[in-house]
Amino acid sequence: MFIFRLLIISLILAFGLQGCASSTQSGAVGIQRSQLLIVSEKEMEKSADKAYQQVLDKAKKAGKLNPDPKMTARVRAIAKRLIPQTAVFRKDAPNWDWEINVIDSPELNAWCMPGGKIVVYSGIIQKLKLTDAELAAIMGHEIGHALREHGRERASEAILQQFGLQALALGTGVKGPYLDLASTVAQVTFTLPFSRLHETEADHIGVELAARAGYNPFAAVKVWQKMIKISKNAPPELLSTHPSSKRRMKDLKKYAQKLYPLYVEACKKLGIQPQPPKVPD
Repeated sequence: MFIFRLLIISLILAFGLQGCASSTQSGAVGIQRSQLLIVSEKEMEKSADKAYQQVLDKAKKAGKLNPDPKMTARVRAIAKRLIPQTAVFRKDAPNWDWEINVIDSPELNAWCMPGGKIVVYSGIIQKLKLTDAELAAIMGHEIGHALREHGRERASEAILQQFGLQALALGTGVKGPYLDLASTVAQVTFTLPFSRLHETEADHIGVELAARAGYNPFAAVKVWQKMIKISKNAPPELLSTHPSSKRRMKDLKKYAQKLYPLYVEACKKLGIQPQPPKVPD
């Protein structure tokens, strides 16, 4: 029994060591953290493609998919400026099979699945009266999750945990859970909320993407001020797992200030006048 348990522990450690890597380059924000990535990128993208199509099909049947051409064009125009900047974190990302759609829904939400499958809900644009820079901050944040492969990381952790429970079941005779990779990948990618660590990383990446695309990085601070103001007693889904409000504002202001020169440089290339580095009240 001791030898069996030792073998199982060795296998789990081997899975962990082989899968430790970082999915992105550090960028100007300095993202540096090893991740457990034992689930294949291909499996994640396959599951994402399937789930994304299901979401679009459902919205289309309900007449909710891209009903406002102007809003859809606006979202896609912002994405067009953000996507080339993803090369700073991942050289392959600009060539992903990106899809950007708007769903007519009162939800204060937006997301980006593995491989660049984006949905923005009309509610977040209308209720928060988002400027282009504020919308870029939100979209950049969601793209940050995809670039960092947070869904793949959580799926890997879940798979490893299930593997350990199954091994324990074999050694003790106690019935354990059935290992279903496909359902596990779908659950951690599309159902469970991200951790605070993941949210903070996505914040930092999102601010940098927006700045490099010529959007005022301080707009990210204004977004969350609006979110907190409108949320009152029940925070929107986007705020449910984020760090505390005060900590978040302080962190976003810090990184906006750090990335402001990149914004100024981008504005020069685009031929637009940069806004002053004013911290929103």
